[in-house]
Amino acid sequence: MEKRTGAAQRSRQAHKPPQRGNGSRILVVIAVVLAVMIVGVGCGFLTATLNTKQDLEDVRPAASSQIYDINGNELANVHAEQNRVPVKISQVPEHLKDAFIAVEDVRFYDHSGVDPKGIMRAVFANITNKGVAEGGSTITQQLAKNAYLTQDRTYKRKIQEVFLALQLERKYTKDEILELYLNQIYFGQGAYGVQAAARTYFGKDVKDLDLNECAMLAGIPKSPNYFSPLNNLQAAQERKAVVLDQMAKYGYISSSTAAKTKAESLNLVKPQKQETNGLAAYFIDYVTQQMIEKYGADAVYQEGLKIYTTLDVDMQKAAEAAMQNLPTYSTDGSGNKQPQGALVAIEPSTGYIKAMVGGRGTDQFNRATMAERQPGSSFKPFVFAAALENGLTPSSTVEDKPINIGGWQPQNYSRNFNGTVTMRYVAEQSLNVPTIKIAQEVGMEKIIYLAEKMGITTFVKEGSANDMNYAVSIGGMTKGVTPLEMTSAYGTFANDGVHVEPVAIVKVLNQKGEVLEEAHPKSEQVLKKSTANNLTSMLMGVIARGTGTRANIGRPAAGKTGTTDNYQDAWFVGYVPDLVTGVWVGCDDNARMGSMTGGTTPATIWKAFMSQVVQGMPNKNFNGVYLTSVEQPVKTDDKDKKDDKDKDKDGKEQKQGKDAKSKNAGTAGEGNAPAAPVQDAVPAPTAPSPVPGGGGKKAN
Repeated sequence: MEKRTGAAQRSRQAHKPPQRGNGSRILVVIAVVLAVMIVGVGCGFLTATLNTKQDLEDVRPAASSQIYDINGNELANVHAEQNRVPVKISQVPEHLKDAFIAVEDVRFYDHSGVDPKGIMRAVFANITNKGVAEGGSTITQQLAKNAYLTQDRTYKRKIQEVFLALQLERKYTKDEILELYLNQIYFGQGAYGVQAAARTYFGKDVKDLDLNECAMLAGIPKSPNYFSPLNNLQAAQERKAVVLDQMAKYGYISSSTAAKTKAESLNLVKPQKQETNGLAAYFIDYVTQQMIEKYGADAVYQEGLKIYTTLDVDMQKAAEAAMQNLPTYSTDGSGNKQPQGALVAIEPSTGYIKAMVGGRGTDQFNRATMAERQPGSSFKPFVFAAALENGLTPSSTVEDKPINIGGWQPQNYSRNFNGTVTMRYVAEQSLNVPTIKIAQEVGMEKIIYLAEKMGITTFVKEGSANDMNYAVSIGGMTKGVTPLEMTSAYGTFANDGVHVEPVAIVKVLNQKGEVLEEAHPKSEQVLKKSTANNLTSMLMGVIARGTGTRANIGRPAAGKTGTTDNYQDAWFVGYVPDLVTGVWVGCDDNARMGSMTGGTTPATIWKAFMSQVVQGMPNKNFNGVYLTSVEQPVKTDDKDKKDDKDKDKDGKEQKQGKDAKSKNAGTAGEGNAPAAPVQDAVPAPTAPSPVPGGGGKKAN
């Protein structure tokens, strides 16, 4: 094809964003000069050492990639029958072109395949990060990489990409390059190119897409699995908003149009149910998507990578068997059984993910890594850890008596108060009010700071609805937390206060056997060893005689139950010295699960899994940690004595309590009578903003 300058010029005028002033011209000139110098030096190097494409039409033969477990057993052979239907650029809506240019390469019609400003920004980022941390690639460079190169993150490949981009710009017009790019990129769900994506997500041809649908599609390629609206609608909507903001910023649409479109819903095609769901299906998908984000879909599906993971097949089989303990209350419109559940098992010393179950295996939404759910009382150990760091001990006492925080009067599970109690007793019986008082003494800033250091990334610390309030101390978060992050955080307690980031991929090789990457888990001493030991001792009591007795596996173990308001989420997260496991159960639509608590089904699943996998582990104690006796509450008046009798009832009266109707499903307290059936979640009245300057979740 010959270059059609007139067509390119007309398209450039149609899509080029408005000029934003002349203030940056000097910076551009300097960047261009530096870029020319870099290119000049690179030309000699490239000519001598690299082979660029003489024929831009040649293609590389596709080869499947293999995924292996920690012992070298093959888990999956990954390949894709490409769902691709090329279309002409004239069939692509203007809004879709504009959306991609705004979010991927706003100077597309101004540069010659390589953007000097983008290069200088990338060079600076790479130097400061001491590695290839940022690409600065144009749309032309992305096309060159996806069509002709491997996805290796090396300087050699990057230089090849630059020169191929220059070749593409000489051979094709801008519109032709954009057409090739839009027909090349991967949108998840097996869809390559905008036409296949339009059919996959909206059941229509690309030419019929409106602005709302165009913005959604343009946001997907950044992370095809995570931003797929069929997998994670909330994340997809947030990404759509980013695209619309970029379009408004560069003048493709007005701010009012962007705001209006953000609020519009999507008419999505019902996803096709997976025909088969083999062993570790959710984990395999998780690893595949991580690889796609790093190297691109073509690398994973066509370049014959060998991907060695942390998964242990035997543990995975035990995890999937344990999840069979999930009850079935209903089946939703997509054919998924409810409630759903997730299980994650991590080796705390390495961060290796040894087992992962992301649901019932009938969809592609991995609840272990993508579902942000309210943690309930499983959050309380972060409060206790902060208190121990501040000098308190498990024997430190706190008054369990009524409090009023700005009109909020939180209650315990039993609606009773226990007088003077130790922190150990508070942990074992999961008392709400004393936990909040401990949080008042320590401060929410320190609690959240430590929880973030342990891997929780979902806190909201600004805005009218945020997590800087005492409701969070008992698990009423603004957004929630994923089972993967919660399990990883508890690994800090098991690992003497050292947090190790979770790892799924140990090593990746290309077809030549060359190592593309190896895992080097990041670790940090977050808590003092004495803090981790004391907390473990407290959580051992939860299993021995507290709300988690159904998780007792007959060897030293520690853990915590968690149940949310209206019984919408139930958790059990626990550990032995060499393995930490988190179990979450809940309905996808946040429906109430009868009276299910963290101490019932999740604890049962946890026990079923751990009882099986610990058989191959040494039966050892935690290092320097022992289960000690617990000091009983000290009653202060006759009313408290009456309350003590009330708490021994079987809980029937508690079920008759008026439920709080908090839209955010904040947390509830948990049972404080270990001999009774474990019913650890009776909602308390909805709380107003509990802390000045707060305004996040209102929990009980």
